[in-house]
Amino acid sequence: MKIYDFIVKDIENKDVSLSDFKGKVLLIVNGATGCGFTPQYDGLQRLYEKYAPEGFEILDFPSNQFLEQAPGTNEEIVGFCRLNFGVEFKQFSKIEVNGPNEEPLYKYLKTTVEEVRNEGTEDFYNRVKEYTPGIADNDIRWNFTKFLVDREGNVVGRFAPNITPEELDEKIAKLIVDDGSETVCHSDFSQGCI
Repeated sequence: MKIYDFIVKDIENKDVSLSDFKGKVLLIVNGATGCGFTPQYDGLQRLYEKYAPEGFEILDFPSNQFLEQAPGTNEEIVGFCRLNFGVEFKQFSKIEVNGPNEEPLYKYLKTTVEEVRNEGTEDFYNRVKEYTPGIADNDIRWNFTKFLVDREGNVVGRFAPNITPEELDEKIAKLIVDDGSETVCHSDFSQGCI
């Protein structure tokens, strides 16, 4: 199975096949408008501006599952992101990333690769544990978890919420020119990538 096998809903609830993104490097993120990580939209937009001309797309799937930090309608979320962060990349309908109503795309994403964490990830997850009861090992644990997908549709990296877009710049750059034959990231973030 590849990422291209999924159909998702755009902000107008119309079907979009992820096969429309074949041949592109993708960064998939579950964003939120009222989260401490919301300023990451700035960094995401900078990555988009830098690499979009070379075949890079960001796919943002807002989720209200973590302390209801994406409470608006699809239109309100898009308006907020454009007004406050100049977001130009693709944003989709609000989804659930865990549980019985989880988006099938996210059910798949969570089974593909181990999450890359940094020195602050465990501390962060311990602080938010009381707000996320019943989270399974592979579940999304908070807003702004990021998945990196190569041009062949393979998920090659999963990054914890506290790993910033700027920290992914080099990995994206390598994927832009990579032929897809190498692993991008190790589960231990300190080992680096490729």
